[in-house]
Amino acid sequence: MKIEVWSDFVCPFCYIGKRRLEIALERFPHKDRVEVVFRSFELDPDAKKQVDLSIHEMIAQKYGISVEEAKKLNADVGRQAAAVGLTFRFDTMKPTNTFDAHRLAKYAEAQGKLPEMANRLFQAYFTDSLRISDHDVLIGLAGDAGLDREEAKQVLESGRYSDEVRKDEAEAARLGVRGVPFFVLNRKYAISGAQPIEVFIQALEKVWEEEQESSPLQPLASDGGGQCADGSCRI
Repeated sequence: MKIEVWSDFVCPFCYIGKRRLEIALERFPHKDRVEVVFRSFELDPDAKKQVDLSIHEMIAQKYGISVEEAKKLNADVGRQAAAVGLTFRFDTMKPTNTFDAHRLAKYAEAQGKLPEMANRLFQAYFTDSLRISDHDVLIGLAGDAGLDREEAKQVLESGRYSDEVRKDEAEAARLGVRGVPFFVLNRKYAISGAQPIEVFIQALEKVWEEEQESSPLQPLASDGGGQCADGSCRI
């Protein structure tokens, strides 16, 4: 079974959904027969690398609410993260552009280190409060994931893997992906949003047991899971 996951490294529900899928896989008896592949998706391709606003201020501006209201929304997302063992530090997060982070993930995939790189990038943004567009930061994260730092530096400076990122984004558009996380199982079924663990378990069991036509994608779940789209998140 192959699960493709379109996500962005600054999308809170992508990190939560990823973890919920991992928990579901831990409970799935055929987990050793499941391949998980991360696909690139930028919530805001035009995002600046250096953003002066806090994440609370950005949310407040996006939704036309007060900063205090934004903090309450973020606190709710933080509780969802904590429920699956993740730590979100909204007060010190550094919003930024993620294109280079996605390029680095593609390099890691080529080296067989994509799961490690994806985990490190999510943790760097949500927990460690690092700016994941900064090349020095990314080089350090690559080393943490077991990659060669000098080669990672060359990748980032050269612009390599840009086409691979754009290919993922074009494929997402072709599939009709409007928000992330977005999970595609065997190119037969789609799950939209950070669904509950039980939904992922049911999906894994269904896909394992059934073989159907591969097109079009058949939605297994769409409502009830947090999702981010167009630079904003819906709880």
